[in-house]
Amino acid sequence: MAGPVLASLNILDSVQFYEDKLGFRRTFCDEGYGIVVRNGIPIHFWHCDDKIFPENTSCYIYLNKGVDELFEEYEPHGVIHPNSTLEDHPWGMREFAILDNFGNLIRFGQNL
Repeated sequence: MAGPVLASLNILDSVQFYEDKLGFRRTFCDEGYGIVVRNGIPIHFWHCDDKIFPENTSCYIYLNKGVDELFEEYEPHGVIHPNSTLEDHPWGMREFAILDNFGNLIRFGQNL
């Protein structure tokens, strides 16, 4: 299964954030690379030293079901993007967006 590869200023901090706030499980972590997985969806991290990379990176994770429940799970953790809410869009998706601890934007969506 393919998954996004996101920039991280600190791999350990990214992996810990995804475990604590987003419910992912660590499968690999060292100073230069990390991998977390949730429900069969992997996210990889590569180390960078410039915040411009994570602050200008995004990915989209398609869900078969459960976008409403995921939004409810994430909302109390304060990770929902400040300009996002759970909503239906004219392009046929119900979606919301989060920001991780270094600014990567992740949009979660499912077909209407």
